[in-house]
Amino acid sequence: MEIKFAKIGICGLSCRLCPHYHMNTSSRCLGCKSDDRIKVGCPFITCAIKRKGIEFCWDCAEHEICEKWKKHREAGKKVDSFKCYQKLEDDIAFIHKRRIEEFEKTQKIREQLLKEMLAEFNEGRSKSYYCIAATVLEIGELEQALAEAKQKSNGLDIKGKSRYLHSILDDIARKKKYYLKIRRRE
Repeated sequence: MEIKFAKIGICGLSCRLCPHYHMNTSSRCLGCKSDDRIKVGCPFITCAIKRKGIEFCWDCAEHEICEKWKKHREAGKKVDSFKCYQKLEDDIAFIHKRRIEEFEKTQKIREQLLKEMLAEFNEGRSKSYYCIAATVLEIGELEQALAEAKQKSNGLDIKGKSRYLHSILDDIARKKKYYLKIRRRE
């Protein structure tokens, strides 16, 4: 089958904003629909791509009654794995309303902003934090935070730059009630 949107997960997650996608090692994940991930599989790869030949869960005739996808989406409202699931439902709704092509455009913008954060403000311990921020914050909020951090952290070492961007993002999160940490199972 032809994969048209390789960086958008079968279940609706954005591979572009995943910490494993931004690793600089041989274990880097190239996305849920990369050859390596398809070989290893997951319940969604096995069902959608291998069994049904479809790219996304919502393309399935049974998507409204699928317990596996429903359980995944319900869990994503409360907890994360290594990847932030906080916006999964919003992203699926966006795709249904504005189409997958428009979603991919927004994810490319988010990915570019994430790459800037990682290149200029990552002291080696903030990758997951920046991935969550790139997922949760609005694009305009990310752009504004980056512009301010670039302007006002000039001359600081990387740890100082990272602390400065963290403080801006944390302030936005506090005001908007965003959660910028991986949500663990209780």
